[in-house]
Amino acid sequence: MGGCYSLDLRERITGFVENGGSRRAAARQFAVSASCAIKLARRRARTGSVAPARQGRPKGSGKLEPVADFLIATVEATPDITMPELAERLTIEHGVTATPAMLSRFLCQRGFSYEKSPDGRRTRARTDP
Repeated sequence: MGGCYSLDLRERITGFVENGGSRRAAARQFAVSASCAIKLARRRARTGSVAPARQGRPKGSGKLEPVADFLIATVEATPDITMPELAERLTIEHGVTATPAMLSRFLCQRGFSYEKSPDGRRTRARTDP
């Protein structure tokens, strides 16, 4: 994913346009695409700001969010459950399909991590409850 132009550059481009320069001239002056200058000027006119919009999926969305309580309760009840086993239980009990990697990322975001027990088996444990 590409990064955003700095707020300073965005302000200079829109300032150039507001001082009478054309949008395409601003693009040439600041070495950005014409479409960038046009969209920035449009954004300033509509919202009064040139700050970039938030990117990415909003927190609390996604297909696993509705079953978060089930996943956390299952892992806390059976810490040594494997991700493929958890994926299978999720499909059977809730009809939601998820890959083991997706489940692992989901649990890591909620504070779970792998820990090895003295017998060498891996278990999931919450690092900060």
